[in-house]
Amino acid sequence: MSKIRKRVLVTGGAGFLGSHLCDRLVAQGHDVLCVDNYFTGRKENILHLMEKPNFEVMRHDITFPLYVEVDEIYNLACPASPVHYQYDPVQTTKVSVLGSINMLGLAKRVGARILQASTSEIYGDPTVHPQTEDYCGNVNPLGPRACYDEGKRCAETLFFDYSRRHNVKIRVIRIFNTYGPRLHDSDGRVVSNFIVQALRGDNITIYGDGQQTRAFCYVDDLIDGMLAMMGADEDVPGPINIGNPHEISMLTLADRIIALTGAKSRLVRRPLPQNDPTQRCPDITRARQLLNWEPKVPLDEGLRRTIAYFAERMPEAAATARAAVG
Repeated sequence: MSKIRKRVLVTGGAGFLGSHLCDRLVAQGHDVLCVDNYFTGRKENILHLMEKPNFEVMRHDITFPLYVEVDEIYNLACPASPVHYQYDPVQTTKVSVLGSINMLGLAKRVGARILQASTSEIYGDPTVHPQTEDYCGNVNPLGPRACYDEGKRCAETLFFDYSRRHNVKIRVIRIFNTYGPRLHDSDGRVVSNFIVQALRGDNITIYGDGQQTRAFCYVDDLIDGMLAMMGADEDVPGPINIGNPHEISMLTLADRIIALTGAKSRLVRRPLPQNDPTQRCPDITRARQLLNWEPKVPLDEGLRRTIAYFAERMPEAAATARAAVG
C-alpha cells in the first residue's frame, strides 16, 4: 500500500499495458481513473477491477479534451501494433499529437506530473546498435509505419516543449518489445502470433530470413520501470529506454515457443514487411543508473506465463499447452 494516496489518470487503461498498470496502481491504494475508447483496449482486461472502490473507468477519446482533477497522468493511449495503427493511420497520428496536446494541457492546468509512453519505434530501422537515448533514429516519414513512428516522435517534442515553456513535470520512457498476458491475440505482434499459431497447431509465419532480432521484456518488469520513472527525481525527465537488453532472433523465438507449447508447427516464410527493423535492442544504462531498474523475468518463464494465458482463451488447445508448460 502506497503511503501517499494519489489521483491517477491512465489513458489507454483497458489496453495490454494500461490494464497491468491499473492493477498495480489500484493495489498500491491510489484512486485510479482508467480512460479508454476501446479501439484496441478490452473491457475484459479491467473487469476484475470494476468492484474496487478506488477504480473507475470512462469511455473517452483523448483526441478530445478531458476535464478532471488528478495528481499524475500516464499517457498510454495509442494503438501499438502495426495491424492496429495502420488500420487508420490518420487517427493514429491524431492520438499521438492531439492526444498529447490535450493531456499536456490537462497536466499544465492541474499541476500534474505526466508520463509519456513513447516507443523504440522512434529509432526506426536503426543504424546504431544497441540503441541509446541520444540516437536520433532512422525513420521513413513516408512509409506505412510513419503514422506511429512520427506521431510518437512529435509527442516527445511536445512533451519537452511543454516542459521548457510551461514547466510541466514530464517523464518520457521509450518502451521496447513487451509481452505477457492480455496481449491481443490478433494484433500481429510476434509473440502473440507465434503462440496462437503454435497452440492451434498451425504453421508459424516467419517474415524474411528470420534473422532479424528483438529484445523482449515481460510486462511485469515493464510496469516496474514505468512506476520507477514516474517516481524519479525532478531532474530525470527522460527519455529513458525501458526494455530487455538481451536480443533474440525470430527463428530462435519460434523454436522456443514450439518447444514450450509442445506444438508440431513448421516454419513458413513470408516477405519482410516494408520498413520492418532488422535489429532492435535497447541500451538500458540510463535506466540502471537513474532508476535502479533492469528486467528480472527470464524469457522462458515469461513465455510460459503468456502461453498459459492464451491456452485459457483457446479451450481446444488448453490441455496440450498446460501439459507443456507444466
